[in-house]
Amino acid sequence: MSTLSYETRKASGVERIIPYNHKLAPFFIRDRLFSLIPEGTEHIYVVGIGSNKINGDSLGPFVGTLLEGLYTNHITVSGTLKYPLDAATLKSELAQISLPDKSFVVAIDSVLGTEQTLNSIMVRDEALRPGAGLGNNLPLVGDCSVMGVVLKNVPTETRSLFLTDLHLIYTMATTIAKGISLTVRQYFNYPSNQPLLLLS
Repeated sequence: MSTLSYETRKASGVERIIPYNHKLAPFFIRDRLFSLIPEGTEHIYVVGIGSNKINGDSLGPFVGTLLEGLYTNHITVSGTLKYPLDAATLKSELAQISLPDKSFVVAIDSVLGTEQTLNSIMVRDEALRPGAGLGNNLPLVGDCSVMGVVLKNVPTETRSLFLTDLHLIYTMATTIAKGISLTVRQYFNYPSNQPLLLLS
């Protein structure tokens, strides 16, 4: 769980605030991610950050679960609902990941944002600082980040993380996972009839 201030959004050059339930949202995510992947990339690592015990912090593990087992020649997933990367496990798990050359890391996390960004998805060309929204000091993750804004960034809202609507989280996770799947399918030239997700 991170935070996303207006200043951060402006400085990071985010081009689009994507409504999580927009019918074209997966394609917007694909377009943004595709523009960020360096030429010559041979493998994409998806790092889903968050907890499987807190509704509002489960976005990353949901995305990881939806992508697990998909396009295995070109995607590796860390952080799922079964094996989450949360504050207790993130540092040790990241230390065990060995990234070969020509890899690109996409970090996924839920974030606290503003009224204007609530219930939206944002993609930015920089690493993610997980745990900032909950006061944790964790290492930066990713070459780029995909964030779902699940609550407003006000102190009283953080207590609502446990009660965040799981339908919102699941729908947002499905949208992000489809966007990543579309990106991989296009970047690595998979046939267009390949399934976007193994679960949906």
